[in-house]
Amino acid sequence: MKIISVLKEEELCVGAISELINVSQSAVSHQLRVLKNSKIVKPRREGKQMYYSLDDEHIKKIYDMGLEHITKG
Repeated sequence: MKIISVLKEEELCVGAISELINVSQSAVSHQLRVLKNSKIVKPRREGKQMYYSLDDEHIKKIYDMGLEHITKG
């Protein structure tokens, strides 16, 4: 959920995601692989760097709906 939350705002590389959510880069990489296989995030290569973003607008809407449901309880 933390990864989806930061990617909702902008495309980021593993290192930036790791810093923002305070989780090791290896853990972030593992979770990104799971999210990619689930078609929740998509990668984009720029040189040697991989950048990740949410796969499409539906993911943002689903995330927002889930968050709203939880906070309104």
